Amino acid sequence: MKKKKLPKLGFLYLDYVLRFFDYSNFKGWPEKIESVTYHWKNDKARFINEVRRKNIDVLVGNIPATAYEIFKEISLALPNVRFIPSIETQFCNKSKENVTLFCEKYDIQAPQTMITYDKKEEDDYFKSCTYPQIIKRSYGPSNYGGYYVHKVDNYKEAKALMAQKQYKPLYSQDAIPLKDSGDIRVMLIGHKPICAFWRYSGAGEWITNTSQGGSMSYENIPMNALELAVKASKAAKAEYWACDIAIDENTLEPYILECATAFAAFPYVRDWIGQYIMWDLSGGRFRLPHVPLFSWEELGKMDASILRTLRHLYFAKYEPSCDGAYWLADKGNFSMELTDESRLDDVPDSIEPPVCEDELPDLVKGKVEESPSVINEEKLYVLENISLTELMTLPGMDEEIAVKIKEFIVDENITSFEALDEYDFASNQQISQWAKAFKN
Repeated sequence: MKKKKLPKLGFLYLDYVLRFFDYSNFKGWPEKIESVTYHWKNDKARFINEVRRKNIDVLVGNIPATAYEIFKEISLALPNVRFIPSIETQFCNKSKENVTLFCEKYDIQAPQTMITYDKKEEDDYFKSCTYPQIIKRSYGPSNYGGYYVHKVDNYKEAKALMAQKQYKPLYSQDAIPLKDSGDIRVMLIGHKPICAFWRYSGAGEWITNTSQGGSMSYENIPMNALELAVKASKAAKAEYWACDIAIDENTLEPYILECATAFAAFPYVRDWIGQYIMWDLSGGRFRLPHVPLFSWEELGKMDASILRTLRHLYFAKYEPSCDGAYWLADKGNFSMELTDESRLDDVPDSIEPPVCEDELPDLVKGKVEESPSVINEEKLYVLENISLTELMTLPGMDEEIAVKIKEFIVDENITSFEALDEYDFASNQQISQWAKAFKN
């Protein structure tokens, strides 16, 4: 029997953006894997031509929020190229607003949310809503350690926060009373949960973020949280997916807080995703990864330093012995399966900003090519002017380090990148590169 011809595979990379996959995640792929890097700033035509020149059939990689609109255009210009995840699947990566619209379209339980550009509608909402409210900056999938997430307890606090932050649009949600002061991160491959853990807020904190002193636990993940995550993954037609889920302490009902294809994952999880994609693209020639449900409870007993170095972790399927003993560790009815093909009408309609767009930031307008992926040099002559988003564009910058640097700037602990020499979270080479990019 003749083997199925394998497609030409390519990695989709972007300058300044951390790479989710590399060649080691696709161990055993017999053909050469190409890579194509998007360089921002009017690079669309060159990128498209390079994909065509390399005869790439499948491009694998996440697209950041600031590049989502431009890659919609790129994908239309490459109709015979499959993007993994599809552009439609990555709709939720762009913004909190998109997550809410996605949940509404597919009837996925999420907190009651107000999204508006209208100041009067915003004011009326704050006068009539229930408190506390969680207000977020809508744009972008990451909150940079909670830096853009705020809790307000009354009308006065809400108005003061919006007057200070000027977020457009307003994105405000009913605060879910969190069970055990935590939320749940669920990761899925082929719609099957392969890892899940509680994230608990630190002492005196309400944000469930480990960078803010929170803690984690892999134990006692409720089944309804997994079921909700699977429903969202199937609606998104996602090869791989992650959800943050709140459990209401009063009703025990689950609610989607965030969901996207962009998430942090240990290398062995990325290996499983690569193995799943190889299985998909080869018509079953490669082995479908088998990940027993709740296996994360046992893996989670290892120190994080061990988990970060585990590679190509293999689970065999359980076979009952000949004496008739039978025990099925894979509790639940979730199976890893092929995703459905995405269509253009899978994505919801976006909420249109007002006509007077001059008042809106470029990110909201969708001016991707003018986004802060390339830093405005005139603005950066004064360190205090640099935004957290701009910090994230610096070469080799990590999200948690960007948050620390921004805090140092706000607290006036540093006035130049060179002052970071006093701290141990960045190397001299990194600091030197950041200073050069900053052009101090």
